[in-house]
Amino acid sequence: MSEVDLSGEKGWQPFDAPALVGSSLRFVSGDPEGDRFRVSYYRKPDSALVARIWFGPETEGPPEHAHGGSMAAVLDEVLGLAAWSAGYAIVVANLNINFRCLLPIMQVVQVDTEIVSVDGRKVLVRGKIWDGQEKVYTEADCLCIEIQAV
Repeated sequence: MSEVDLSGEKGWQPFDAPALVGSSLRFVSGDPEGDRFRVSYYRKPDSALVARIWFGPETEGPPEHAHGGSMAAVLDEVLGLAAWSAGYAIVVANLNINFRCLLPIMQVVQVDTEIVSVDGRKVLVRGKIWDGQEKVYTEADCLCIEIQAV
């Protein structure tokens, strides 16, 4: 498989996601050279988490396009990680996804995140998978619940 460019934009700082949450990022981020996903995380100057993700041939659903479940898995990981990187130890309670259009495989896309609100233990994170310019493939709201210390 050829090299995939997951580099960030000027001003973005690389973010070491596994250092924050450990090996729990195996499903999406676990194989950086694989044929499913390849992921690089960054922080924008406003501290928002952003990811560059390549959807490989093993994510295919409709011919030459990513399966909806693969997009849901990416949003689950990235939006949950956005809450963790903002200082909230959470689990995802609800992930509401709106699929806007088919996402062609074998290309790099961007996932932007935003912490929308915090109310007690509830953390609402919003995000989208898009081409980084104008085309939005999916948008999601993620209700996270801060976990209690064990």
